[in-house]
Amino acid sequence: MGLLSGFFFSLGRGLLSPAVLLCFSLLCFASLMAANGEPTAYELMQSYDFPVGLLPKGVSGYDLKNSTGKFCVYLDETCTFSLENSYELKYKSTIKGYIAKDKLSELEGISVKVGLFWFNIIEVTRSSEELDFSVGIASADFPVENFDESPECGCGFDCDNVQLRRIKTGPFVSSS
Repeated sequence: MGLLSGFFFSLGRGLLSPAVLLCFSLLCFASLMAANGEPTAYELMQSYDFPVGLLPKGVSGYDLKNSTGKFCVYLDETCTFSLENSYELKYKSTIKGYIAKDKLSELEGISVKVGLFWFNIIEVTRSSEELDFSVGIASADFPVENFDESPECGCGFDCDNVQLRRIKTGPFVSSS
């Protein structure tokens, strides 16, 4: 929806009302859903009471065995990004585990760098408005609202500053 909203905003320079944009975006979204009949991986997360931001942008598909909750989520490639200049997260191209309401368990393919060491995130549980991330020997709680949006591979939530740094530094120029 962000792409569509940005596209129409740039075309109309703000002349389209937000209500019109929302209706059009919802219609486009509904037609995409009807095309394959499957919810997206992000919608699947929401159906189990998890925010979409637990997955980075760019999920290409998923498999779910409803009877057991066993799942696999697929990304085009390994995805790494930093959050708030403190944690570095890495998602492998395939993420596996079990999903139930308010609980992701036996996770494989997601790790967090703390200091100099990488730890596998093995479980995420939701308790009210908090998410608890467990690496086995330790855990940390974060507000659910921190995960309302999906981060982007390479830049997390700081993509505007990454683009700005690229513009300021410019490409390398070779002289021959």
